[in-house]
Amino acid sequence: MLIGELSRRTGVSARSLRYYEAQGLLSAGRGVNGYRDYAEEAVVTVTQIRGLLRAGLSTEVIAQVLPCARGEGPAFDWCAELREILGGELAVMDDRIEALRRSRGTLAGLLTKP
Repeated sequence: MLIGELSRRTGVSARSLRYYEAQGLLSAGRGVNGYRDYAEEAVVTVTQIRGLLRAGLSTEVIAQVLPCARGEGPAFDWCAELREILGGELAVMDDRIEALRRSRGTLAGLLTKP
């Protein structure tokens, strides 16, 4: 399918699809006219990418975990190191949340002062 159809079916812009391809997350063949030609499974792949982005993962991390993703959820085949990768990302997220809580507390304290 052409990029426009993939975009329509997934609700993802053609620009984003080209970005995913540049990041190695999505692949396309080329037709004789040079246009990108996506396989039917690209719809599921794009849905998986979007779900992983919503989970706060970077495209670099998604490239590592995408081979283990199954279905549109995505669900995972818990292949080697996947739990470690996702656990590490969760720890980083927890650290960022804690830093934001501290910053928020500091800012709230400043607002209570005359």
